[in-house]
Amino acid sequence: MSETHVEFWYHLGLPKEHINRCRVASLAGAALAGSWDANGWYSDAWSRQAMEWVEDDAGCVAFRAVVPLQDGEYDRWFHWGVALYFKDSHGNQQECWGITTEVRDANSSEQHRGFQLRSLGREAHYELTLHRHLGANRWRRASGQVDGIRFAVWAPNAQQVDVVFGKIYDKDDPSQSPANGSLPFDKIAGGYIADDGNGIRSDLPVLSMQWSKGGVWTSDPNDPALPHGGAFLDHVPYMYRVRRAGGDVRMRTDIYSRCQIGYGKVDPAKEHWHGQISELDGTKSCSVTVDPQQVTTYFMEGPPYHPTYDRVWPEREFQPEADFWSDEFPHGDHVVRNVEDLIIYELHPGALGYGSPHPGTLEDVIGLLDHIVSAGFNAIEIMPMSEFGGGAENWGYATSHYFAIEYGGGGRDQFKHFVKAAHQRGLAVLFDVVYNHFAHEAERAEYFYDSDRPDQNAYYWYEGQASDHSHANGGYVNNLSTAWAPRYHEELVRKMFISSAVALVTEFHVDGFRVDQTTSIHEYNTLNVAGGPRVDAANLFGAKLLRELGRTLRLIKPDTILIAEDHSSREDVTLPTEYGGMGFNARWYADFYHQLLGDTNRGDGCASLIYAAAVTMNQGPLRIGYFAGAMNASQYQKVVYSASHDEAGNSKGPFYDPDYDRGDPEKSHTSHRTLVVAANAAPLVGTTRQYAEARSRFAYAMAALSAGTPMSLFGEEVGATKRFKYNAVLQNKEDYHALANGVGREMLHFYRDVNHLRRSSPALRSRNIEILLADDTNRVLVFRRWEGGEQYLVLANLSDVPFDNGFIISHASIPDRTWDDCLNSDSHFYGGWNIGNVGPTSSHAGRIDSRIPQCGVVVLKAR
Repeated sequence: MSETHVEFWYHLGLPKEHINRCRVASLAGAALAGSWDANGWYSDAWSRQAMEWVEDDAGCVAFRAVVPLQDGEYDRWFHWGVALYFKDSHGNQQECWGITTEVRDANSSEQHRGFQLRSLGREAHYELTLHRHLGANRWRRASGQVDGIRFAVWAPNAQQVDVVFGKIYDKDDPSQSPANGSLPFDKIAGGYIADDGNGIRSDLPVLSMQWSKGGVWTSDPNDPALPHGGAFLDHVPYMYRVRRAGGDVRMRTDIYSRCQIGYGKVDPAKEHWHGQISELDGTKSCSVTVDPQQVTTYFMEGPPYHPTYDRVWPEREFQPEADFWSDEFPHGDHVVRNVEDLIIYELHPGALGYGSPHPGTLEDVIGLLDHIVSAGFNAIEIMPMSEFGGGAENWGYATSHYFAIEYGGGGRDQFKHFVKAAHQRGLAVLFDVVYNHFAHEAERAEYFYDSDRPDQNAYYWYEGQASDHSHANGGYVNNLSTAWAPRYHEELVRKMFISSAVALVTEFHVDGFRVDQTTSIHEYNTLNVAGGPRVDAANLFGAKLLRELGRTLRLIKPDTILIAEDHSSREDVTLPTEYGGMGFNARWYADFYHQLLGDTNRGDGCASLIYAAAVTMNQGPLRIGYFAGAMNASQYQKVVYSASHDEAGNSKGPFYDPDYDRGDPEKSHTSHRTLVVAANAAPLVGTTRQYAEARSRFAYAMAALSAGTPMSLFGEEVGATKRFKYNAVLQNKEDYHALANGVGREMLHFYRDVNHLRRSSPALRSRNIEILLADDTNRVLVFRRWEGGEQYLVLANLSDVPFDNGFIISHASIPDRTWDDCLNSDSHFYGGWNIGNVGPTSSHAGRIDSRIPQCGVVVLKAR
């Protein structure tokens, strides 16, 4: 029998420079495993052979092996995979399965590849990640030759795809001659190609692309038409000219773009554009070629970063990324990556820059880092910064390009400067990502990319064909998001999300992710009709995406922090990937907020402690027991908070908003900032402010002293009072630096001290918690925290009067010890009444008598 020699490739998709800080830096080798025997015949008992370590054409680490298979097995389905071998810190070898992608079966989580010889050809490839395979990338030539450039795009329904180059020019140049060098940043015009071709550079070639298996179109890196001998083209605008399935021609951005040149709000709607890039919607603008292995030397070329340069684009000075990152940890890596040890500061860059009419930028974020550190936080969670629609003041939950950083917020290299500055201060960086939907207006990005048929809308889930539904949109899938569900059953759609996360970890050095609305991905999918039925396949494939995400990140960098915004009770969300789970370290716990603050319309099922205390003053009981249940549940891998972006003015609630959108009357009354809720929106003066601040301190203390991972929304630490509203960010900016040095100074001192107490205490960082008392009538909650020999009692009183003669707590878990006050939220240093214990307190026979201030928290530590 004759044989077919099949060449198997396993591509990491990472250059050597990017694996140094990851687990794959300890990669010792790989073995090919497949369903054939030593003679090339099919076998249920898989055989193995070593693979050769090579560098692929993208300059990335890869493994290769050749196997002769018998032609007599021409129609047989073979399966294969790759085992990776790592060396641990003790030099021992560990094996890890290298195929993180699951099979195309909604009910199976098996991880292997399959093929038939008759359709395979002579090569089989598996790409762990795709960001060095798709998009505009360097193409590695033979040693000594300059790197070329290759474009690749997934357009499975297209008839033809070409690369066209766009022009930018000086706005003051009447001839609009394309620039071949840097331009003053505030004078750049163009950057857009209309569907009729207006805006294409005539001095650069149109590159014809070739179709390959799987619907990927690629350019020829050796195309003689390429300028400069085919060398890599850096910072050149481009688009794909796509002849779609129906024959019409549309201009499309690169979904794997590393940079979108526009950073304004104007959508030229496919017509001619002669305005500036500062006005142009980035999601519709040209993509830009970028060399990811170079970083701008200065955060910005101009004062104060460079005394003599004026700001231009592209920048003049770049440095190799290894040089750029060399001073990332000048005193060693002290960034915390255990989720139990994090204290998270949630931040939207666009809300900064007080005094400017424009959205805040990464420059403003860097200017706030020292304040964040001084407040005792050790992690910063950045709301979505991947390219999004709606302008930079938008919250960012409308991602169009997952590999590009929103230019309106600063841009990709500026984001690297921010990450480095955060790491130099010991702050972990968490990146908020949105995989439950795309940008609401995704024309020129994901929407109808290569066909105008809904069932061929390649990035969107669609059930059946348009003729199966009463209206064409009826086949799309809703998931309680603001746009339709992605096509999770398509492997390349899932890979796009996952590859963007890997790029953020390996190239941008982010430490982890908060994944938006994971419940929408794995549970909420329904058909887009009134009362639409569940689309179970979409839920199953959505769960597949989340497992593959966790599995891939854990393979590459196991200490990557993963936090889910998940409102389900699924145990596999936080189950480790090696046990078949999604591998999240923790999930947001919204019920903690609703029981604690409760200014959103959640009805009688919530304690709403802070709001209820402000409304009732001291009349009647509070539902302390309801909240005690949430406090107890905080031990189960939860992120807890007294405020987040969703609830600080954007949810329906009791407080009238005079600036509400008259087209959305349901939002005439909304939630609000904690300090406003704690005063029931009364003027914050005199005693009213003192009580409101005391209740606000109580609220944050409950999060900081819980068994969960505490988080706070920016501005809470200085008593911010303006709503944080979607699409109304600019109107509600506050000067956080001024608040920190003014009326918010005492609140900041409290945040600093309670955060320091938690960070310095193994018991308070542990998951150990026991509720000792939940007294609705007296409005008192008492719980115990411990780890090893360290033990604390937390006594909290939300009534408006103190127990200044003492309050007796009896519980068998209270040991006979002497206790010292180590934190009193009522201290005069924090603006309180200074009611607390004078000297140590003793407990005996499970009984302790302690003073507890009004609207206050006392923390006792056992000697």
